[in-house]
Amino acid sequence: MKTRTLSACWALLAWLLVPVATAQAQADYPTKPIRIVIPFAAGGGNDLFARLVGQRFSELIKQTIVIENKPGAGGRIAAEYVMNQPRDGYTLFVGASGVMSISAAIYPNLSYHPTRTFVPLTMIANFPLIVVIPQDHPAKNVRELVEWAKKNPDKANYAATSPAFIIATELLKLKSGMPGTMIPYKSSNEMVLSVMQGQTLLAIVDGPPAIPQIKGGKVRAIAVTGSKRSDELPDVPSMAEQGYPEVNTQLWSGFFAPVGTPQPVLAKLEDNLRKAIADADVNKKLKAMAVNPGGTSSAEFRAMIDKDIESYVEVVKAANLKFN
Repeated sequence: MKTRTLSACWALLAWLLVPVATAQAQADYPTKPIRIVIPFAAGGGNDLFARLVGQRFSELIKQTIVIENKPGAGGRIAAEYVMNQPRDGYTLFVGASGVMSISAAIYPNLSYHPTRTFVPLTMIANFPLIVVIPQDHPAKNVRELVEWAKKNPDKANYAATSPAFIIATELLKLKSGMPGTMIPYKSSNEMVLSVMQGQTLLAIVDGPPAIPQIKGGKVRAIAVTGSKRSDELPDVPSMAEQGYPEVNTQLWSGFFAPVGTPQPVLAKLEDNLRKAIADADVNKKLKAMAVNPGGTSSAEFRAMIDKDIESYVEVVKAANLKFN
């Protein structure tokens, strides 16, 4: 009887100590390397964002940051992978518009939701897209490109990695009557290279992989989406200036953690990630990629995503786009 009583006491003590140990682990977080999973291959915009911000984040949080690229299925493979990892703050996700808000708007059976399956921590940046064509192509602007594609429909194709780029290009096709077949790639860096090598006619792509090739004379930028010119490309007219104001796709990228991650850990992640993005050197380098630095609060980021999903649902319906 005495042995049984002693065992029960030890069991009760162990049960009582579990919350204490859990609280201590959260207070000591992080005690091991943090993985940041990127849904695209190395070299694309999201990969470059993660490595740039991750370096400063590592210094602030005093722990090693490991970047892990998991491309495939427009980013959905990586999102599903992260949502099934332990909810302890040691696996984060860099989610882009295409993987998160756009996928939520176009896939009725998506296995995750950007703000229900994940906790939006902070936005890294938002940005217009850039229309790039081969350097030696005769078209000097979007209207000339559209006319060329209509005369050469068998050569009218475009590069894309995710629904974000598909929607932007399909909107241009819808508003201009331009033909074009989508050719899939694993990263926006590969999209730019495909244009550079003449494998595709155009790509409507994010700035980080495109800017170096544009400035190096490897590809030519003929427009930026939206109504404003980019500070990094002041000589490149906007879509609105060229008569296509509806082609105004603006994308974003941000950090996410799986829902269920302890609140103290989320607070520490949000605080240090926002500080990393706000760092003067990081800010300068982000702007050099033709993006607008973020650093929003978790609540602001969540509200923006939910609004984003609603607007993309309207775009998909208006353009009658179908995704499998």
